[in-house]
Amino acid sequence: MSALRVTFVLGALLVAGCRQDMEDQPRYDPLEASNQFADGMSARTPVAGTITRDADLSPVPDKIPYPITIELLQQGQQRFDIFCSPCHGRTGDGHGMIVQRGFPAPPSYHQDALRKATDRHFYDVITNGYGAMYSYAARVPPRDRWAIVAYIRALQYSRDAPVAELPQTLRARLEAEAAP
Repeated sequence: MSALRVTFVLGALLVAGCRQDMEDQPRYDPLEASNQFADGMSARTPVAGTITRDADLSPVPDKIPYPITIELLQQGQQRFDIFCSPCHGRTGDGHGMIVQRGFPAPPSYHQDALRKATDRHFYDVITNGYGAMYSYAARVPPRDRWAIVAYIRALQYSRDAPVAELPQTLRARLEAEAAP
């Protein structure tokens, strides 16, 4: 029995010694310099096309996949005001605060090409960026992106609604304002 105990104690000491070596392995801290690579950096950039572990790989629909409700539009307006209006303006005309500070103006949502664009186009631009606009995929979850798309459509419709579809009271008011 004592030989078994001695063997067990020696084995435990051996394992404890190995653990100490494993805890003290050489490593680099983030952004620490390294002579191992030609660029002198220890951190490596991901290979082009690398997909993050939490990436949503489900297919993206072409149209808004949620019922258009007042709640969805309000959520879209809130997110639009936070993330989009600094550049695109509160009405989607492309004259946000950053444009007033000298940055290039984004396109107006009210131009013909963007009125004809698919819902998926707006979703993809929010997700991946476009031109000078960077990706908002990490900042805006997919449901909120669709809510923003619904709100963009509401902005477009608010400016270009067919007069025949307006309630009679609004049509009468417009006709009265247009009359000389």
